[in-house]
Amino acid sequence: MQVTVAFAHASLNTSEPKDGAVVDTAPPAYMLTFSEPVSPLSLKLVGPDGTAIPLERFELKDRLLEIMAPTGLGRGTHVLSWRVTSADGHPIGGSVVFSLGAASTTPLATGDKIDWSVRAGVLLSKLAFYVGLFIGVGGVFSRHWLLYGSRSGRNVVAAALGIGGLGVLVAVGFQGLDALGVPLAHLVEPVAWSAAMATSFGGTAVAAFVAFGVAAIALRAKGRLARASSLAALVVSSAALSLSGHAATAEPQWLMRPAVFLHVIAVSLWIGALAPLGLALHGKDPAALSALRRFSMAIPYAVLVLVAAGIALAIVQVEKPAALIETAYGQVFVVKMALLTGLFPLAIVNRWRLTQPTLAGDRASAKRLARSIAAETLIVFLILGAVSCWRFTPPPRALMGSAEQPASVHIHTEKAMALVDVAPARVGEVDVSINTLTDELEPLAAKEVTLVLSKPDSGIEPFKRTAVRRGEADWQVEHMNIPLPGTWQVRVDILINDFEKVTLSDQIGIAP
Repeated sequence: MQVTVAFAHASLNTSEPKDGAVVDTAPPAYMLTFSEPVSPLSLKLVGPDGTAIPLERFELKDRLLEIMAPTGLGRGTHVLSWRVTSADGHPIGGSVVFSLGAASTTPLATGDKIDWSVRAGVLLSKLAFYVGLFIGVGGVFSRHWLLYGSRSGRNVVAAALGIGGLGVLVAVGFQGLDALGVPLAHLVEPVAWSAAMATSFGGTAVAAFVAFGVAAIALRAKGRLARASSLAALVVSSAALSLSGHAATAEPQWLMRPAVFLHVIAVSLWIGALAPLGLALHGKDPAALSALRRFSMAIPYAVLVLVAAGIALAIVQVEKPAALIETAYGQVFVVKMALLTGLFPLAIVNRWRLTQPTLAGDRASAKRLARSIAAETLIVFLILGAVSCWRFTPPPRALMGSAEQPASVHIHTEKAMALVDVAPARVGEVDVSINTLTDELEPLAAKEVTLVLSKPDSGIEPFKRTAVRRGEADWQVEHMNIPLPGTWQVRVDILINDFEKVTLSDQIGIAP
């Protein structure tokens, strides 16, 4: 059984040696094939005595991570522990257990335990980050474009900016801890911070710091400078969230990054106006009514953009309705939508029932509107908390994408090697590609290649398919049907010439 903890959309497809394998001789290298390109964060080999050996020599070949193995390994069970970061900046980790000669009498513990202190830090710092972006930067924009520099809500907005700045700083540290899979005590170590900045979240953090800095300038400025800098801060903060994360790094990029950008801007315009506007109404600010009128005219367009961008993101991320129930990401999405069903009615009542009486001078309506805006703000905090949980949930489209990735097995003998890819790695019609190599990893120009599959535990006897040459050492079997999931026996018969034939065999896993 392979032990893997995955919080992002990359996943480990195959390993060499296989998890649980018992090998006679120590392999010269370890091969890890992932569902997408990754960047190594931490690689180590834990021996039978519990000693950990850092693995610092490796080579990346697209989705294949080839790790040079240490020499002089003793008999017993070894654990190859790996931790990598995927394109969206989120780390994944796991272990591959194999034994040299024979398994150890006392098994080693494998797998990454969840460090709840680190996870809580990631979640809370992410929430603080959102508060700074939406309430802080959005609030600064609203004060200068709706309230024209009125002091209403200034302290709240300034506090939100401070919380956001602290949040993004702490988020970098906790991102590094999570990326390396190390406990809270390592937060003071430079390696945790450098690891975080090496992920795509590093760009988000830099852009967020710039946005907070420009917003702080706008908060103290007046006139055109204040309006221009608040607009710049809004644009940069929206760009920050489009630089990393599940949605921003999904395909198609031409749609997803702009959709995230527009979604964040629309949310900032809405949420950022709540505190300044509500406090202005509550404090009977002379600028409140004109600001309310401007907000009332602009907000329908912002909500339209918010909903349109949100629908595009949801369609790509969720892919099918069943995923709303079957996946953790979908369940968080349902919670968010449930909270929105409480937020939108409040917004509708505010817009069409309370705004006009308030503009007409009805103080009772103004008080009700201020209280309703406070309720909106509370729901917004709950939504931001729910959205922060997406940090730990791979989206359904990523899970489905992983299922479509090929299963690979690297089979080798003293005379020849074969890399077999079955795509997709699930039951049904598949295409099998076979790359033949010599024992020196040179292309092997065989005369004929035959693929043989069997599943003895299900009573399926061997059946053969002759591969078609696609290149000097590349062969393919197209439209092959694999009827059952589970572990299949794979055999590759390589006819080198009329007098020499090599047979290679191993196992491969097929998903339902």
